[in-house]
Amino acid sequence: MSNASASLKRRDFLKLAALGGGAVFASALPGWASGQQGQAGGHADFFFVQLSDAHWGFEGPAINPDSKGTLPKAIAAVNALPVMPDFVIFTGDLTHTTDDPAVRRTRMREFQQIVGGLRVKPLYLMPGEHDASLDSGEAYRELFGPTHYTFDHRGVHFITLDNVSDPAGRIGDAQLAWLADDLSRQPDDARIVVFTHRPLFDLAPQWDWATRDGAAAIALLQKHANVTVFYGHIHQENHTMTGAIAHHAARSLMFALPAPMSQPQRTAVPWDASAPYKGLGWRDVAVEGTPQAYALTEMPIRNVS
Repeated sequence: MSNASASLKRRDFLKLAALGGGAVFASALPGWASGQQGQAGGHADFFFVQLSDAHWGFEGPAINPDSKGTLPKAIAAVNALPVMPDFVIFTGDLTHTTDDPAVRRTRMREFQQIVGGLRVKPLYLMPGEHDASLDSGEAYRELFGPTHYTFDHRGVHFITLDNVSDPAGRIGDAQLAWLADDLSRQPDDARIVVFTHRPLFDLAPQWDWATRDGAAAIALLQKHANVTVFYGHIHQENHTMTGAIAHHAARSLMFALPAPMSQPQRTAVPWDASAPYKGLGWRDVAVEGTPQAYALTEMPIRNVS
């Protein structure tokens, strides 16, 4: 990890993002202001990268004729950033679903080898339903470790929640009790970031874009003043508030999906040869010193070698 990342300020980050062709989404939550700098409340400025829904093993030329290229392209783009992020997080669906346990493990090992090329350490992973729902997370745990865990970084408490290993799309009572215990040990004003795969709220239950007991998790999280959720699963940008909690969905690295309930079925957006990689991308998240101050920069997949 570069020491330079510790001194990255908002103006520097936005300058770098502009050079990279990204689009900045500045959180509308309290605490974000263009003039804020420094380490208010003991939280140092830093940034991390969120990648999601790589679906390694997917085959579908009409959807993505470069299915073996988009993940390596994203890895190369992160490695080429002029300032290294403090860490990288993949928010699920690392691989594409398969009924064959041996193929599932092969895809996971191939994914593991590709992401091993990241210059950034640490790398945090979590499963999506494509990785975990058919075997309750057995292969994922075997190759990657726990499906839910916490870590702390520069005054921020990070929580990864598993709402995919249960094929019914539940977090489950045991994990909710684990979450409640973890939150009970955090101050009321703790700065908390949650990573999950499915949305915790009912975005589009008919399309499986929900968590059946997500409301219970949100009720626990809402007892804290400074909570933000980053998730994947829906293969597109989406920004939603539940009370004071902001939820930010990420694009996929493999294929885009339509806007929630915008058509009768949830079918992948076809490849547009006139605009390759349209709708695909990854995200930089700049963390400012004030609680709930984040700048989200959406970075496209580019046709470069």
